[in-house]
Amino acid sequence: MKKVQLKAGTAFITLGQFLKYEGLIQTGGEAKHFLAETEIFVNGEQENRRGKKLHEGDRIKISDAYEYMICRG
Repeated sequence: MKKVQLKAGTAFITLGQFLKYEGLIQTGGEAKHFLAETEIFVNGEQENRRGKKLHEGDRIKISDAYEYMICRG
C-alpha cells in the first residue's frame, strides 16, 4: 500500500486531483472518462465522482492493482 501525503495546511484532495497527482491521468479532463471505465473503491465503497473529497485515513483501491492511503504530511 502506497501512502500519499496531503500538503501541509490541506484538509483534503479530490479524487480527480489524486488521480492526476499519482500519474494515472494526465489532465483533469480525463478523470470522468477514467472513472467511468475503472473500478475505484474509497474505504471499501465503489466511487465514480471525481469531486469526492479524500481525507486523512481514507483508503483508495484501483482495479485490484493499486492501493493507497491518504496521510498527513
